[in-house]
Amino acid sequence: MTARFTRRTTAPHTRLAAVGAIAVAGSLLLAGCGDQTKKDNNSSSASTSSAPLASKLPAAIRDKGVVRVGSDIAYAPVEFKDSSGKVVGLDPDLAAAMGKQLGVKFEFENGTFDALLTGLRSNRYDIAMSAMTDNKNRQNGVDPDTGKKVGEGVDFVDYLTAGVSIYTRKGDTGGITSWADLCGKKLAVERGTVSEDLAKTETKKCTGGKKITIEPFDDDQQAQTRLRSGGADAASSDFPVAAYAVKTSGGGKDFQLVGDQVEAAPYGIAVAKSNTQLRDALQAAMDAVIKSGEYQKILTKWGAEDGAVKSSVINGGK
Repeated sequence: MTARFTRRTTAPHTRLAAVGAIAVAGSLLLAGCGDQTKKDNNSSSASTSSAPLASKLPAAIRDKGVVRVGSDIAYAPVEFKDSSGKVVGLDPDLAAAMGKQLGVKFEFENGTFDALLTGLRSNRYDIAMSAMTDNKNRQNGVDPDTGKKVGEGVDFVDYLTAGVSIYTRKGDTGGITSWADLCGKKLAVERGTVSEDLAKTETKKCTGGKKITIEPFDDDQQAQTRLRSGGADAASSDFPVAAYAVKTSGGGKDFQLVGDQVEAAPYGIAVAKSNTQLRDALQAAMDAVIKSGEYQKILTKWGAEDGAVKSSVINGGK
């Protein structure tokens, strides 16, 4: 989800992946590393006893053999359901690769994005893995709108870099080439995402009474539908998601990217601050996946190779 929460302040423009690579990813959906739902994971994960990093896990998770993952499973190509209803995408594939290292199954449970950290705090999930941006607000449990502390915060295990993009209906850009051009326009976003936060920041810069009308939705698919129907002038999401929508929606005839990707920041796996052993085990597993070469293969498959990191770090977001 737009690498979520605030990573705000203007940053150099970057690109995560060529749109052409996204097209390749789209053609490989049904040849994925596997669905991370309970059914498939039960039959495919390595046993804990034989996994190289199993000893690093907390005993309770190691004994159970399952990591419960909170995720908004409507954010292709990062996590979504394919035509058969299986959960596929970049995050599920990386989780499956980590599961081989740790000897556990990562079971993805669907939830709305802005409620994932609440679910983590209430122990509904062990982790949240959902294209979530690692930043100081989330680390410290601070509401980006009020600046007030609303929780203890979380730790992040970082694994990818991504930025935010704008897209419009194809052939109908309305003169939009940057965030400044959204003043006086309607923008569809997913609620609780970096795109929403950035829009709130940018609308304060608008002059002449022309503000950005921000229309937040529960998931990115709803935002896309709003734009497609003409109810909004533009939409915004993480670059991998925006590029995938541009390439696949309506056979590539619905949308087009406008302007450059901005505010590149790390995606992170969110873990409760009290669960440092699980956090460190996940970091070790992600590093092992990176070093094995499987990481690069997964990123290339989903068109995200330009966002690759050389190693996983904890709380690398600014």
